[in-house]
Amino acid sequence: MSIAASNPAKVWLVGAGPGDPDLLTLRAARLVMNARLIVHDGLVDPAILAMARPGTRMISVAKSRSRHTMRQDEINALLVREAQAGTEVVRLKGGDPFVFGRGGEEAEVCRAAGVPVEVVPGVSAALGAAAAAQIPLTHRDSASIVSFVAGQCKGLTEQDWAGLAGKGRTLVIYMGVATSEAIAEKLIADGVAPDVAVAVIENATRADMRVLRGSLAGLAALVAKHKVQSPALIVIGEVAARNEIELRAVALEAAK
Repeated sequence: MSIAASNPAKVWLVGAGPGDPDLLTLRAARLVMNARLIVHDGLVDPAILAMARPGTRMISVAKSRSRHTMRQDEINALLVREAQAGTEVVRLKGGDPFVFGRGGEEAEVCRAAGVPVEVVPGVSAALGAAAAAQIPLTHRDSASIVSFVAGQCKGLTEQDWAGLAGKGRTLVIYMGVATSEAIAEKLIADGVAPDVAVAVIENATRADMRVLRGSLAGLAALVAKHKVQSPALIVIGEVAARNEIELRAVALEAAK
């Protein structure tokens, strides 16, 4: 049965997960495979788009720090216009639609226009990246609190991040590659130890994934040295070093 047969003129806000197509939910995979129109972000893995049936119309609304294919208000208008014309729209977003994906804004616009909308959650980038890197975001020996922040937005230096990082806490930063130096300076000025562990996870869950480790004070240099590109997440806290510590312990035990 096609999507159109049961749900005409509807918008699905679908989470594409962190990259690996195998991490799509079953519902998300079915919607992608049966879609007539997919409006997708730039960070959606091409392998996921390749799951669509032949003839599916694809519209990229990719965004970057310096260039937007389409402004957010134009994306909102596109979704409403296509749905009101009777087209079922799959709005495909990296990670989860409601975690730094502007899914809330798009859902509000659709509802205000009388367009039915449904949200299909996805594995968030933070959870997917941490799992792929085997970094536990919480650990009873290291962290009982985890926070997510956006590192690329207006007024970064004025934002209050007090208490989000430090002992017993994990801070995960989305979109922080370009502002890594400012992020480190901000946290250190707020009292976070310069030598706290950090991990930068690039292209999480994909074949070319990289996990780079260092300290908060050396974050910007780490990003620059390895020429880190989006998509990438930054994990700050004791948990960022746990995997390394545990692997070394296993190796030492095996060597005895």
